[in-house]
Amino acid sequence: MSDDPTTRQLEQMRQDWDERARQNARYYVASGREQWTDEEYFRSGEINVEREILTDMGNVCQGRDPKRMRVLEIGCGTGRITRALARHFGEVYAVDISAEMVRQARQALRGSRNVHVLQNNGRDLRVLRRDGVAGILDRVGLGPALQFDFAFSYIVFQHIPSYEVIESYVREVHRLLRPGALFKFQVQGHSGEEEQRDSWLGVAFSEEQARAMAERCGFEMRYDHGAGEQYYWLWFFRR
Repeated sequence: MSDDPTTRQLEQMRQDWDERARQNARYYVASGREQWTDEEYFRSGEINVEREILTDMGNVCQGRDPKRMRVLEIGCGTGRITRALARHFGEVYAVDISAEMVRQARQALRGSRNVHVLQNNGRDLRVLRRDGVAGILDRVGLGPALQFDFAFSYIVFQHIPSYEVIESYVREVHRLLRPGALFKFQVQGHSGEEEQRDSWLGVAFSEEQARAMAERCGFEMRYDHGAGEQYYWLWFFRR
């Protein structure tokens, strides 16, 4: 294992999520219940999209036709939300650190022609660059760089125990979003400083920390909701 602390941390995260995916992937993605039927599980993803995206289409689409938009999802797990996104948007790219989660997502989404699921390294989005995907961009007829119209992440960053890693993701999303586009995502807002941070309980953000991160990464934090709570939502618009 590498001597670099962040690299070791990412390797541990990958191992942890592969193991959780093998044990009971759906429970670790959506821990509201231990056992899910297919219908209930994917319906729960549709409900999340309805609540967090379809009620916010003015900010998400900004007048664009959703069927002509390219969307990025960070931390797709087994494709629970990805499948719902694919029903509303023209093209969806989804990444996850866990090879086992990616395998299960691809299986679940095998009938969705507008979805691409990729394993990333847990800290950046190089897998979406032309030189990082072994020619996949050529095969799907895309140019040398992808540009996205909207990015989304839910119940993902709340598990990451590193501010550095989360900020790295935010910078990467800034690189890939078109100017003015929205990155809507959720972080842990409840500090619980006495608790050990690991790949299940990640670092927490205050409003001040979130706003400072937006500025450093080239975003305008136009809205936020749930500061001090587990589900702290942030609206970052690319400058």
